[in-house]
Amino acid sequence: MSDAAQPTAAEVRAAVEAVKTALDRHLAAVERRTGDDDQAVYEAFNELAAAAEAYDELLYDRYDEVTPFEIPGAEDSLPPYTGPEEPNAVSVLIRRDYSVAEPQRLLAQAQRVEAAEHEGGEGADEDAATTVPGALGILFGEFEPDEIASRHKEFGLEEGDSTLWVTAADEPTEPGEWLEAPFDQVDPELVLCRFDVSAVFDEDHEDDDEDDEDHEDDDEGLDELDDDELEPLDAER
Repeated sequence: MSDAAQPTAAEVRAAVEAVKTALDRHLAAVERRTGDDDQAVYEAFNELAAAAEAYDELLYDRYDEVTPFEIPGAEDSLPPYTGPEEPNAVSVLIRRDYSVAEPQRLLAQAQRVEAAEHEGGEGADEDAATTVPGALGILFGEFEPDEIASRHKEFGLEEGDSTLWVTAADEPTEPGEWLEAPFDQVDPELVLCRFDVSAVFDEDHEDDDEDDEDHEDDDEGLDELDDDELEPLDAER
């Protein structure tokens, strides 16, 4: 980047002051939060993330330096919210992924449900509980999704990624309006908030731990070097 295009020192200073202000606002919102889904906290989080990103970019452009922190958030994958300021209705969209880790346990649970519902044997679909698709249909028909999520191991399932989106609307939809295609009319700009759960976040943390261990190993190797061996390393720096 040319000198003419570089931000001024004053612009960098203004950006860091904006980060400080956003930090104070975020803390104040957290201290006043009314629940897990507090909109003020969500907005303050996004403001802090935007301020931190702007400062990081200006700092790099001006001084070729970066900040040591990274703030993940829904803004990475969703456009800014443009819906009504006071929504009259909301839609909650949930996706949870599972893998069938223990098919026999799944089948056994479905067979128990069938046996309990049809003690006399009348009306029971004997074949449904003997296949994985049939067993899934029985269990998800019997239990609420939240109960499946909390008891997934009992049903032979293993959790995958999950996400929950809350979208806003001016007016409630008409009964049956979207049932034929429930997920085709989602406007990302109407998403008020979203919450993601994924093993990839744990993997990122594990990678950081591994990097730390590698650095520790490198430091141990340096400790074993004598002064003569350290001099070429210092010269390269």
